[in-house]
Amino acid sequence: MPQIRLNLITRDWVIIATERAKRPHELVTPKPLKTAVPSYSPSCPFCAGNEERTPIECGRISDANGWKVRSVPNKFPALATEGEPTMHLQGVYRSMEAVGVHEVVIEHPRHDLTTALLPVEDVANIIFMYRQRYQEISKDHRVRAIIIFKNHGERAGTSLEHPHSQIAATPVVPSQIRIRIEEAIRFFDDTGECLFCRTLREELAANERIVFKSEYFVAFIPYAALSPFHIWIFPLRHSSSFDEITDVELWDLALTLKTVLAKLYYGLNNPDYNYSIRSLPTDSFAKDYFHWYIAVVPRLGISAGFELGSGMYINPALPEESAKYLSDLEIPL
Repeated sequence: MPQIRLNLITRDWVIIATERAKRPHELVTPKPLKTAVPSYSPSCPFCAGNEERTPIECGRISDANGWKVRSVPNKFPALATEGEPTMHLQGVYRSMEAVGVHEVVIEHPRHDLTTALLPVEDVANIIFMYRQRYQEISKDHRVRAIIIFKNHGERAGTSLEHPHSQIAATPVVPSQIRIRIEEAIRFFDDTGECLFCRTLREELAANERIVFKSEYFVAFIPYAALSPFHIWIFPLRHSSSFDEITDVELWDLALTLKTVLAKLYYGLNNPDYNYSIRSLPTDSFAKDYFHWYIAVVPRLGISAGFELGSGMYINPALPEESAKYLSDLEIPL
């Protein structure tokens, strides 16, 4: 019989459609054959050797052989770097200048690689850049929220093939973050404990939806996952802001993130996906009630009329079966 499950962290009700549930392998989307992707593309602005096309750098990680990761201003930014975010009020209408930061993190010099197949060291370099830019951007008094995200594949919204992710910093706190904070505060007031830590403790005890566990992180599919193979990566140590991650934890997160993406790559035929880092607003100090995390969302379906009309989601995959499928999957060395 179908179930309606509640995600306490997001307050989303999700229909787990057991009557039409698909087995994990049935969710693999066949992809058309593609020509081999070259390691270098003369038309790509992100390839090593084409740096003159992105001459302004916000950050760089290098070794003796050259750069490993670069962060550059987005050529088509959604936010302007100049000005102040002044609120304008006119009756029921509200607006402000779209001031903030919008950068592209070029994840590797080569054009033909994907995060799932990178060595752990290269994934760690990407996360080092995330932390470096997060810490620097958070000093901007105009910024209230920093969103780090990756779009992989056309269905996920990417327009360039070269491996990259983005950082956007806004002068307002988006509603998704605000709602999670409000629910976390309510739970903390009621119970005296962090909702995220409680969720993590119960998921570990149940051991039904764990995809991967490392020394400092746990990847699991939520009890009320909005969509098939929706994965959360939580730090085991309570930490409310991403920039608090230590060097040791950062390396371990690189292992965890690479492992999760590699399981999706081999288990679901390299699906399009998005991931994002959800963290406390920059004008907040460390809090007992909030816990930063990473959400990884494979794009295996589409939102239809019911989702758009109700705000509820129908998940045709049982989270427990999806987690077991990924957990048991062996990744080629």
